[in-house]
Amino acid sequence: MTDDCLEFDKVHIALHGRKLLDLDLRIGPGEVLTIMGPSGSGKSTLLAFAAGFLAPEFVASGRILLGGNDITALPAAQRGIGLLFQDPLLFPHLSVAGNLRFGLPRAVPGKAARVEAALAAIGLTGFGERDPATLSGGQQSRVALMRLLLSSPRAVLLDEPFSNLDTHLRQEMRRLVFGRLSEAGLPSLLVTHDHEDAAAAGGRIIELGH
Repeated sequence: MTDDCLEFDKVHIALHGRKLLDLDLRIGPGEVLTIMGPSGSGKSTLLAFAAGFLAPEFVASGRILLGGNDITALPAAQRGIGLLFQDPLLFPHLSVAGNLRFGLPRAVPGKAARVEAALAAIGLTGFGERDPATLSGGQQSRVALMRLLLSSPRAVLLDEPFSNLDTHLRQEMRRLVFGRLSEAGLPSLLVTHDHEDAAAAGGRIIELGH
C-alpha cells in the first residue's frame, strides 16, 4: 500500500491564449477522481500534462506533485505514472507472458513466477505463450491492466479505458480495474464520457467546461 497522493497545484493550461482549465486538487491513495466534459474542454490535455507529453502549443503553469515530490519537469518515463487507454496496446511481437514481463522492473527477481501469478490473478492461467491477437477484447484488457500493475506505478491515469468494450465486459472490467486500483492504494484520474464509468469509480466527479 502506498501513501502517495497525486496533486495538481494551481494548474492552468491555455491554448493560443484561450484558457482551457484551472485546477487545484488532491487525489488520495486508492481514490479515483473522474474528469468529465464535452470534447475540447481539456480532459485529454490534462492527462497529457500529468503524464508528461503535453504538446508544445499548449502553455501550462502550476505543479504536479506525487507523494509530495514535484514531478512537473520530469520526463514521462521517470514520473512513476501508469497509463490505461481505451485500446489495450499490447505489443504484437511479444507473447502474453512477454507483455507482462515487459511491465516488471528490470531488476525484479523471479519474473517467471511473478508472471504466472499475474496470469492466475486475471483468470488467464496457461495463456502465457499465446499471441495477444488470439485473445478476446476482455482478455486483452485484463492483460493490459496487469501489465500496468506489474510496473508498480505510484499513480494511474485512465483514458476512456472501457469505451471499446461491450456492455457486459464493460461492467466486468470496471469492477476489476477499480477493485485493483483500490487494493493497490493508487491515486487515479479517470477521463470518461460515460456517467456509468464515473458512478462505478465511486469518487468525486469534476465537470470541465461548466
